Amino acid sequence: MKHLKFFSVTAIAALLFTSCASVAHVERDETVNFSKYKTFAWVDTKEKKDEQKGSDLLEKNIIQAVNGELQKEGWQESKTKPDILLSYDVLVEKAVKEDRNPVYSRSYTRSFYNPYTGRWATILYPSQFLGYDSRAYEVREGTVTISMIDARTDKTIWQGWTTDVVNSRNLTNKEIQSSVKSIFRKFDVAKN
Repeated sequence: MKHLKFFSVTAIAALLFTSCASVAHVERDETVNFSKYKTFAWVDTKEKKDEQKGSDLLEKNIIQAVNGELQKEGWQESKTKPDILLSYDVLVEKAVKEDRNPVYSRSYTRSFYNPYTGRWATILYPSQFLGYDSRAYEVREGTVTISMIDARTDKTIWQGWTTDVVNSRNLTNKEIQSSVKSIFRKFDVAKN
């Protein structure tokens, strides 16, 4: 009985933790064998630096999060002759979300006198579905994209991205960590 309780509590906790994460999407080259890759390095382009002035902290947080996830898989960062080149992209934009809530009429009762029986009777009229109440509002959505490029062939072999609602113009460290973890949950190297 103790094992059953422990298992059910563990299953509920796991369900709660996975339901809080954002949904990640992955595209990969099916012809590539990921077991041959063990080292990586980050691509440093001048265009990215010009676009993202003042976001050194954002870049540092993303690089640390991705490095941590890849090191869990046994990969090492290498400045000389890496197998994989990594790049990232962050986009924060306004979007419109819509809430749709069902609307029901109020239930009510009606009393009437029945002259044949000489009694008062009460009839309940239940609520009825009337439609939906829609409300649109603006939110900020942040999208984090991680790309892996084969260093020898210069082809993109894996790309993962996730989009989630953010509270500010920039992503916080907690939002970055959550996004990167969501993306790398689908990094199924072991299946090769």
